Amino acid sequence: MTQQRLLDLYRLMRRIRAFEDAAEIASQGGVAAWGLAASTKPALVRGPLHLSTGQEAVAAGVCISLQRKDLLTSTHRGHGHTLAKGADTSRMMCELFGRATGYNKGKGGSMHIADFSVGMLGANGVVAAGIPIATGAAHALKIRRQPNIVACFFGDGAANRGPFLEGLNWAQVYRLPVLFVCEDNRISATTPTGSMTAGEGVSARARALAIPSLKVDGNDVQAVDEAAARLIAEVRTGGGPRFLHAVTYRFKGHVSVDPGTYRNSEEVAAARLADPLLVATARLTANGVSQAVIDQIDSEARAEIEHALQVAEAAPWPQAGAAYEDVQSAGAGMWQ
Repeated sequence: MTQQRLLDLYRLMRRIRAFEDAAEIASQGGVAAWGLAASTKPALVRGPLHLSTGQEAVAAGVCISLQRKDLLTSTHRGHGHTLAKGADTSRMMCELFGRATGYNKGKGGSMHIADFSVGMLGANGVVAAGIPIATGAAHALKIRRQPNIVACFFGDGAANRGPFLEGLNWAQVYRLPVLFVCEDNRISATTPTGSMTAGEGVSARARALAIPSLKVDGNDVQAVDEAAARLIAEVRTGGGPRFLHAVTYRFKGHVSVDPGTYRNSEEVAAARLADPLLVATARLTANGVSQAVIDQIDSEARAEIEHALQVAEAAPWPQAGAAYEDVQSAGAGMWQ
């Protein structure tokens, strides 16, 4: 891996972490002056906010090899995927704040951000629901003979739901151009996934359908990048679906206001030692990158998100009549 590639990956992870940290504070009653502790003020981010803090290497390591016209489906924990695919931080923050200038005009919130202009088909509040959407999108690409692929992100808990088998089976039967990415943070909401998952786990289930699978350390962005790049190349050249199993860790609770006290504190502390940003920083330093360069990247990420917060807090609220818009498509011109 070149030094520039690693710098690009680190910059992307740092932007994701900065966004998540700021959104977390805003959801807990923090103010737009990012960095202040939670206060008694009303939350600026309303509704459920599922953070991917600690999982940045998976989003960055996969999406860096995707093209703009490649498609992507995400989960209820999808801020990182959306940013990594090229979405704008200010429009994302506006959506979290419920403002009219957000990606979904303030109606979707955190769990339903989409940006078709960069191929991001949407986050999804239903576990495993992105899998059949991604499979259908991949089938459409194949029918239309388009050269692009689909990346489908989902969590380890999704492997125990019906759409997992249905989606992977369909993709393999029709040899569709889709990369399935299991972002395995080892916990389903508040329950360790291992206690609910029979057999050898998610990779074995993919292999049972004859889908080639790679398992990587999801906290090592270089390992994720190298594995994803290989699988994406195979998908792009007509090899059919591929499966990436990235084992990572979610530092935060299930939602932003969940302290996560159901987890062992020693386990969390040990996981934080393998923070993807720390791992990448150590590798950058070992490759001759100065701390000043790393600090500059950190500063730029923070400034970008501070600007996004300011834009979101100043953005207009939706008009009441907008509640009746975008509710149903009548399909005007669809069949012409």
